[in-house]
Formats: sequence, structure tokens, C-alpha cells
Amino acid sequence: MESNEWKWKSRDGLEMYANGWKPENPKAVVVLVHGHGEHVNRYRHVADAFTDAGYALQGFDLRGHGQSAGQRGHTPTYETLMDDITDFIGDAKKRYPGLPVFLYGHSMGGNQVINYALRSPQGLQGVIATGPWLKLAFDPPAAQVMAAKLLNNIAPSFSLASGLSQEALSRDPEVVRKYATDPLVHDKISVRLYTGMYGNGLSALTRGAELTIPMLLMHGSADKLTSAKASQEFAQSATEKVTLRIWDGFYHEIHNEPEKAEVIQTMIDWLDKHL
Repeated sequence: MESNEWKWKSRDGLEMYANGWKPENPKAVVVLVHGHGEHVNRYRHVADAFTDAGYALQGFDLRGHGQSAGQRGHTPTYETLMDDITDFIGDAKKRYPGLPVFLYGHSMGGNQVINYALRSPQGLQGVIATGPWLKLAFDPPAAQVMAAKLLNNIAPSFSLASGLSQEALSRDPEVVRKYATDPLVHDKISVRLYTGMYGNGLSALTRGAELTIPMLLMHGSADKLTSAKASQEFAQSATEKVTLRIWDGFYHEIHNEPEKAEVIQTMIDWLDKHL
């Protein structure tokens, strides 16, 4: 497996970090969009399995995350995030001309890839979404949502701690320990990023029937951070376009659970089927 790090510039001039893993003879490329507070290099074990199966995997640290520039946990607009994905997919097509391109997102990244597939499916072979933030696993207080919407108009970059429970990430205590001690992980989220995710997650739930490309949608049934029920609702509305898998008793990061090899192999099997 060949690994390659690089930097690229977003449309508004931010320096963005990227990493890619390449097998000797790739049969397709998978573009990764990670979750809130984390970074792309937490997916090295996924890259190992994908490249062994013949898939190139490349991803970037989202703006305000990891080694990319920008205020931690903030975006100017939701559309800016869509533009970043568009530009990074364009890079993947240049690096792997003529190969099929799949989009893969987890959690907050799952929200983004689902919305991207609904808006701009052209040129994508399919989408994988795991633990997507369509809804949170709990209902935030109405007053909190109202305050966020108000601040979004007057102070969109105002940030607070996300309050994410690290123990809810995985049943593997070593995963939780590494997350807690990772210097590139953060817990900040701005009101603009929160309201963008909140609103576009709810919007996606009403648009499942518009999906035109295949999607593998997976969620842990014991996810305490994002709603497995919302994933089921989206799959029901999108009908035959979505392959839904609910992993019984699994926490939020299904690719980091003790049974991660089976989860990752399920993704590879689905990719093989949709080449």
C-alpha cells in the first residue's frame, strides 16, 4: 500500500490537509468524509482493508479539523462544505482517471455525503454512509435549538463544546483512549456548523425518494450520538436504492467496534457488487 500526503487550497483560500492510500492496481477510488471533531488519519485501518481489496481511499481533514486550517468546528456555510467535497472529488478523478468514484462519510460526514448524493450524484458510482447525523440520538432542548438559530444570524462563528460522550464512540476502550489523547481531535462546534447539520439532516429525511444512485447505509443500534431510527426512516423513503444494515448492539463508530473487520468487509462486498 502506498500512502501520500498533500495540501490543497479551498475556494476561499484555506490550506487543507489530505491523505491517500493506493493499492498497486486500483479498481476504483473511495473519497472519505470524516466525522465531527476527528480527522482522516483515524481511518488508516479502513484504508489497509480497502487497499488490500483493490480500492484506493483518499480523504481530507474537513475545514476547522485535524491538520486543515480554519476555526475549529466552524464553516462559513453548509454549501462551503459541499464545495470542498466537489473539489476533492475532482482531485480524485484527476489522480485516478477513468476509475469509478464512490463517496464514503461517517457521522457528520455521513450527513454531508447523503446530501451531496441528493444534490450532485453525477459521476458517482455510489455512496456509503455510516452512523450519519440525520438526527441526533436525543432531542436537543427546543430553547437550545432556538438560541442556535438566533445566534446563527448574529454571531455564526460563536462556538461551544459539543458535549460528545467519548465513551459512546466504541465498545473498545482502546479506541476511546486513543481518541481522548489524540492531539488532532477537538470538541468545538460553531452555531453555523450546528444549524447547517441540523437543518440539512432533517431536510435529507424528506428527500429520500430523490436518491438516484446506490447507497449502503449502516448504523449501530446502540448509537447514543446519532439516530439509527432516522437512518431507517431515510432507507424506507429511498426504497430499493438503499441497502440498510443495522448492527445490533454497536455504538457510534461501527468501523471501530471490536467486530470492525466484519463491518469493513461488508463495505468492501458492497463496493464489489456495485462496480
